[in-house]
Amino acid sequence: MAAVRVLVVDDSATARGLIRALIEEASGLTVCGEAENGRQAVEQVLALRPDIVTMDLRMPVMDGMEAIEEIMALHATPILVLSDMADARNAMAAVSRGALEATHKPGLDDGAVFTARLRLLAGVPVIRHIRRKLPAAPPDSAPAAEPAECGAGRIFAIAASTGGPQALAQILPRFPADFPAPVLVVQHISDGFAAGMAAWLNDLCPLPVALAREGEPLVGGRIYLADSAVHLAVAAGRRIQLRPRAAKDIYRPSCDIMLCSVAEVFGRRAVGVILTGMGRDGVRGMAAIRQAGGATLAQDEATSVVYGMNREAVAAGSVQWVLPLAEIASRIGWLARAPAATP
Repeated sequence: MAAVRVLVVDDSATARGLIRALIEEASGLTVCGEAENGRQAVEQVLALRPDIVTMDLRMPVMDGMEAIEEIMALHATPILVLSDMADARNAMAAVSRGALEATHKPGLDDGAVFTARLRLLAGVPVIRHIRRKLPAAPPDSAPAAEPAECGAGRIFAIAASTGGPQALAQILPRFPADFPAPVLVVQHISDGFAAGMAAWLNDLCPLPVALAREGEPLVGGRIYLADSAVHLAVAAGRRIQLRPRAAKDIYRPSCDIMLCSVAEVFGRRAVGVILTGMGRDGVRGMAAIRQAGGATLAQDEATSVVYGMNREAVAAGSVQWVLPLAEIASRIGWLARAPAATP
């Protein structure tokens, strides 16, 4: 099998040297080129056709954000953003423009995890993006709000992985400011980036977005984002519960833990939404919500960056509606104001 060809983009020669060393020590990977600014990165992508690009964001001539937009418009290529955690908000904005994921720049001890991620992401098919900034989506047209008690007690639990930030940036800004229910979001994300993601989404959304805190009561019209350092769950009394993360846990944070707890506490008033992503996390939780009498939605294949965990949930028979990304927000809005099914 041919080695995965990696283009390394960073304005720091030291950083490029470390990334090259980590790649060259790993089997099945090779560095096909290097670039020290975004303009060079675009030129190298067109000339070398790498399998994946590691992209710094802050560079001279053309920054990483602009380079990602150019690359995704001219020759769509898997891109892994390597960023300082202090710049996590911009890293999430870069993902919304077409990069697959964002993570911290690797250190000497991160080689195995870093190179495994490169191999995995290099196999993800990506599509060409129109070169434009992602606008905040306008709220969907919806009927006038019904009395609060009509849909009172609903909760929306959203699970996402690879491609999730792009999907969330399309869905969440469409929720109106008077959205009546709480929204929980679990997005697989690298440690240290969740706060930046919350801040980025908060800038896009009419509803407040913040990291979930232990013991916090669930309030309608708020979006609670899970931090990767812990697992997010709901406890009796409809309060946030943060559970310790174990070293053996594959998915961080866990979609299944969140979805299963929502099913247990809210039953038929739970609505599970599973979006684009690799693996099977969330499949068990979607089944739990369906078995409890709740409603379930999944993003369809055509609009998913990776049709993985949502495909598995559909195949398991746990999904009522399979919808394109553009229709998910309006279906959620309808469910938020519709009475929960009678048990």
